[in-house]
Amino acid sequence: MGAIIGTEGMSNEDIARELDRGGKFVVFEYTISIIIMTFKRASKVRFVKAGEGTFVPSLPYTFITMAFGWWGIPWGPIYSFMALYSNLTGGKDVTGDVLGAMRNG
Repeated sequence: MGAIIGTEGMSNEDIARELDRGGKFVVFEYTISIIIMTFKRASKVRFVKAGEGTFVPSLPYTFITMAFGWWGIPWGPIYSFMALYSNLTGGKDVTGDVLGAMRNG
């Protein structure tokens, strides 16, 4: 589980307990544009424990998008708005995907 930010030192049982209490796995989105090219990317997976907020961990990706995302035509503004909305509403919940991958390997 070391590849997922926030699970350092946690056993699978610890993670399962946190998930039962409301924890989740999330990714934050960011957009970078270079005139006619726009790149939409996601952060590494982060484990958010029950009761922890996502605002501070989303800030680097939100700032990247705000500074570099808007400039590509036509997708820059569209992808930037989508990334900002996702980040400011808690990130994209990928808990089901992560649990599925854990079961399969």
